[in-house]
Amino acid sequence: MSRATQNALVREDRSGYEAVAASAVGLSGVSFAVGLIALVDLVSITAPIGNGTLSVALGAVLLGLGLGTSGLGLTSRLGYVDTSPQPTAGAVAATAFAGVWFVVGAFTAQEVGLGTPGWLAVGVASGAAAFSVTALRREDIGSTLPAGGVAVLFGMALATGIVGPGWERVLVEYNATLFGDTVVPVVTMVGSLLTGWAAAKSYGGFGARGRNIGAYVLIYLIVLSILAVLVGLLAFVTVRGLPGLLNGMTVGGDRLIRWPFLTNGASLLAEIPGVFPALLGTVWLVIGAVLFAVPTGVGAAVFLSEFADQGRFTGIVEVATNGLWSTPSIVFGLFGAAFLIPRFGNQKSLIAGMLTLGFMLLPLVLITSREAILAVPDEYRDASAALGVSKWETIRSVVLPAAIPGITTGVILGVGRIAGETAPILLTTGGGVLPGRSAAPNVLDGFQLSASPPFVTNPALLEATSALPYQLYALITAGLSGNIEDPQQFAWGLALTLLLVVLLFYAGGIATRYYFRRKLHQ
Repeated sequence: MSRATQNALVREDRSGYEAVAASAVGLSGVSFAVGLIALVDLVSITAPIGNGTLSVALGAVLLGLGLGTSGLGLTSRLGYVDTSPQPTAGAVAATAFAGVWFVVGAFTAQEVGLGTPGWLAVGVASGAAAFSVTALRREDIGSTLPAGGVAVLFGMALATGIVGPGWERVLVEYNATLFGDTVVPVVTMVGSLLTGWAAAKSYGGFGARGRNIGAYVLIYLIVLSILAVLVGLLAFVTVRGLPGLLNGMTVGGDRLIRWPFLTNGASLLAEIPGVFPALLGTVWLVIGAVLFAVPTGVGAAVFLSEFADQGRFTGIVEVATNGLWSTPSIVFGLFGAAFLIPRFGNQKSLIAGMLTLGFMLLPLVLITSREAILAVPDEYRDASAALGVSKWETIRSVVLPAAIPGITTGVILGVGRIAGETAPILLTTGGGVLPGRSAAPNVLDGFQLSASPPFVTNPALLEATSALPYQLYALITAGLSGNIEDPQQFAWGLALTLLLVVLLFYAGGIATRYYFRRKLHQ
């Protein structure tokens, strides 16, 4: 047979091999998605599929994926297709498969009635065998057989009904119980991830290309699952919260729009309870925190990036700011209660909450602002200096405008965190949990001039006020209802309002960043 004919046959075989591998990847993605949907109870594992249930169908799919993935590896190992496997699948894959097979072996041993020494020995043996196959065999075998074996075991357990609807297992040591409604989707997702990764490596012919494709498949499936959970959470809160949010809303009449849920308080005098005081309190808390943290953080970032010597001092500041950003919010709340409240009339107040949330926001603003300033090319500074512009003028008119998109990103992330915080507000700001309409903070009209320091006062800033997270916390934990006919509907409407407020802050920040980016590139 001529060399040209051999090459043509190899390409033809490889095309069929790639088609099978691509089909396995696609089927893995579909089964992973179905498992995720079943996990969040959008579909039941008892749903009829053909002559069986969804659980049995998922088992059959896993069984097919496991056998198909193993077949792809054996086909490559026997030389039926042209691939480029490495001598080993790598230590990371070997360690991961060792952990997976330890759990599978130990759980299987427990199911057949072995005691603690028995399941531990079986788990160690199966984990060691998986590590050896992955680390000591060629990549095509080390990547596909351990993954395919897991899928085959999972598939057999589901297809035969050993694990399925009604199955449960009590974990005495952990005081917990595993149910089939949870285990079936989880094992489906795990088996789909493993076989999808192995099939993707097979599609790429193993080697560097196969590893890249396998990594992409893993990342895509995990990211898509996270996005699906987030979208599902948003949809769930929206569906549950819309009846409360739209309660009593009318369009037309004397006023164009009447929206009592957003314009009323939750007092006994309100015909339809609302969240206006808590909504306004949340908005003022975020505005005050931003007004305190952004100028302070950006100013500190400018000093550290443009004026301070890059040495031990800046290193200590960097470590401190990173540590402060990761500090739990309850610690900031305790700081506000112990340090700020005694300095503002020894009572909870709006200004104490603003400053507490501002201190929470400050580390992230400083970190992101400094990184954004350092990312501005030095050519901008050199060009400005060459024109005779002073250093401060260069920073003000060249560096900061170029860094504003990055600074805005940090502010957006920080606002998303502080707007939903409960512990700091509970300790520093929280007023009545079911405030009336008159309890809303009147900050704009509260400013007064005085002849003595601080020359400008605002009693509204020194009064306790409510906020959306605090009011939601009170409704859930204390079960407060007042004149609320349906506390659950009101609570879900309150949660949706808080979510919309956070999203509006995000939208405003993103619009600001987009505006400055467009202005920067004009």
